[in-house]
Amino acid sequence: MSALSALEQALENRWEALWARLAGKEPEEPVELLDALRRECDANAVVIGERRVVVPNAYDVELADSVHDELTRSGSRVGQALTDSLARHAERRGYEWAGPLTVHIARSRQVPNGRYRVACHVMPHVSAEGFRRPP
Repeated sequence: MSALSALEQALENRWEALWARLAGKEPEEPVELLDALRRECDANAVVIGERRVVVPNAYDVELADSVHDELTRSGSRVGQALTDSLARHAERRGYEWAGPLTVHIARSRQVPNGRYRVACHVMPHVSAEGFRRPP
């Protein structure tokens, strides 16, 4: 790992800890959610060629009511913060997105672990509107 990469990683870790404090969460929970997004991205990476790895571009994060309330309480743009973090992760890994990247945050009463669920898929020309489910 180069010195510049190490510095970037250290700054990102500090940013995540600060974001966790501002969101009113214990430090490990937002970082845990970010790690889940990164794992989902890594697990669905497809090697297309020697120097080309494509990953899904649409990520759906379902949060339990209490977690959703805590993360959005301060009015912060949680979806954008998660998108930015995931974009930095992909850049470090040399991934190529299957289309425009987006992370959509939704409230769900059916989260199996009581905290969150992360899923991803490929959506060309994705927008946040693509995540809305019919009534």
